[in-house]
Amino acid sequence: MTIMAELLLEIGTEEIPAGYLENGLSELKRLAGKCLKENRIDLAGGLDVYGTPRRLVLMGKGVSEKQKDLIQEVTGPPKKVAYDKNGVPTKAAEGFARKQGVSVEELQTIETPKGEYLYVKQEIPGRPTLEILSEHLPGIIGAISWPKSMRWGEVGFSFVRPVHWILCLLGGSVVPFEVAGVQSGRTTCGHRFMGPEDVSVSNIADYLKAMESAFVVLDPLERQRVVVKAARDAAARVGGVPADDPGLVQTVANLTEYPTAVCGSFEKAFLALPDVVLITAMREHQKYFAVYDEKGVLMPNFVAVNNTKTRDESIVCRGHERVLRARLSDADFFLKEDRKRPLPDRLEDLKQVIYQAQLGTSYAKVMRVETLAEHIAGMVLPEQVDRAKLAARLAKCDLVTHMVIEFPSLQGAVGKAYAALEGYEDDICSGIHEHYLPLKAGGALPQSKIGAVVGMADRLDTIAGCFAVGLEPTGKADPFALRRHALAIIRIMEDTGWDLSFRQLVEKALSLLAGEIEFDFDATFARVLDFIRERYKNMMLRSDYASDLVEAAICGPFDCILSLRPKMEQLKEFTLSSDEFTPLALTFKRVNNIIKKQSMVFAVNPALFKEDAEKDLWEIYQSLKDDVAVCIGKSAFLEALGIMTRLRTPVDQLFDNVEILTKDNALRENRVGLLQLISSFVLTIADFSKFSI
Repeated sequence: MTIMAELLLEIGTEEIPAGYLENGLSELKRLAGKCLKENRIDLAGGLDVYGTPRRLVLMGKGVSEKQKDLIQEVTGPPKKVAYDKNGVPTKAAEGFARKQGVSVEELQTIETPKGEYLYVKQEIPGRPTLEILSEHLPGIIGAISWPKSMRWGEVGFSFVRPVHWILCLLGGSVVPFEVAGVQSGRTTCGHRFMGPEDVSVSNIADYLKAMESAFVVLDPLERQRVVVKAARDAAARVGGVPADDPGLVQTVANLTEYPTAVCGSFEKAFLALPDVVLITAMREHQKYFAVYDEKGVLMPNFVAVNNTKTRDESIVCRGHERVLRARLSDADFFLKEDRKRPLPDRLEDLKQVIYQAQLGTSYAKVMRVETLAEHIAGMVLPEQVDRAKLAARLAKCDLVTHMVIEFPSLQGAVGKAYAALEGYEDDICSGIHEHYLPLKAGGALPQSKIGAVVGMADRLDTIAGCFAVGLEPTGKADPFALRRHALAIIRIMEDTGWDLSFRQLVEKALSLLAGEIEFDFDATFARVLDFIRERYKNMMLRSDYASDLVEAAICGPFDCILSLRPKMEQLKEFTLSSDEFTPLALTFKRVNNIIKKQSMVFAVNPALFKEDAEKDLWEIYQSLKDDVAVCIGKSAFLEALGIMTRLRTPVDQLFDNVEILTKDNALRENRVGLLQLISSFVLTIADFSKFSI
């Protein structure tokens, strides 16, 4: 009978950065689970991970105290090699037996397709789980990946922060090992200030009770709930509500072990600062929550989350208020200094800012983006071309303001705020800010059309420029976020419904660069287009379309994309619901097998048709090609596929009754040309050879 036990591992450290904790816990769980699985250790209750800034915790319930026995079968040399004519074991048999740790008499034979071979069947008893964990846990802890690690003292071990204690129990017994000069045991520590005493535990229940008594909220999700409630209660004391900011909630929860909250205030005069500046100064530098009244207007208050119980809130609040006052005073100074010069005057300053060594200054980039924005707006917003150009010209001017230099995350937001103060209309102000959207994969898209135009122009220039100077993404690195930029352009096109040609856009972006730097235009053009096509393909695969369906649908030259998603939807429906799909796919796989061996494209001359099957296929193609073109024009791909199915029978009859690769050169080229024509026609919808049938 298998005996199950509890596993408890706690790695006590100095404070782990808030942004590192979640990934560290995920890695610990993954590595531990992999170790148990590879070592044949059953896990009935699963693994859970918890953590605070000072500890990473792994809990396993239903862990087998012994790994499974291993039945090992090893095949050796052929029997005819292992024994001589008299049946006496040769050196091959003796060597095999010796290597497997058995006597020659214990060797058995097994029949294989190649004949009889020696083999050994051994049962290797499972080892105690405690021994295995003792061997593997140091490696597991050391293998946790962190954005940055450190070494300390004379310890040669690398970890996110210095390790101070290790608690590790299996079934109540200490799992003995050493990491970073620290020996494992059954002792843990509580909250650094409110429960710093050492506590000895014997199981998970003991440990959880000890943590609760020592003011440690172990579960990150529970701490987040505590933060939300504490922040709401604190803000309610002044009649407000804290900002709804899940990211900040997670951050402060990962900075604390026992979160509490207080509500402080600042001078009303600071409310004259743009809201985004106030919020950022509180959020990014101090990790404070902004507070709003019932109408959603900022109040001269903030909520600060602390890591200890507060004896006197007034003293704690005064400390927070003093620090924030200094930050807001700086922001107020930056605003007054920045307002002395309007945004257009800062355009010249961008000539002193290097965008990229080979691509020149930020000023040069702005000039290219302005021209690209003009080009795009001319196709989609012809009545707003001048406004799009203006937004593009102003879009990067805030990069050289005092405010953005102090708060880099406010680029775009500061430009929008300053443009509004300078009297520019709303769509210009929004375009300055929204051209950065989306900020991440799946993030919010521009809501203004001018923002969408400028955002596309900016990203196209970035992609084209990086490819032109050889800064393409690799499997390991994408320092200029080109993948994200390409996906952003695709998403903006789909969101706005702008049926633009990628070939024209890329050609325009590269032509602007060609006037400034030297590069292979044609090769770069092809690489950029392939890169964007791959981003679109990957986006579709993440949308749960099968890989063969995606490959089939985007088989043609990659250019306009608006019709591709409806094409995939209808093609998917056709593959699932039409009885004609499989026969049609098989027929055109057959066509493809013929024409892919041809290096030339041949013209079709109906006068050379000799067989009825050739004439029939030509007539049916002529009768339906215009109807299919009309369907494709209105994205009625399912209807077009229904029409195309009429080609299957005449194509099959052509294969059955006509020698395609005849020795007569003229006839052969004409028949191959006919198949090439039919294949090209079908490819306007899908490449059926991509389907796995």
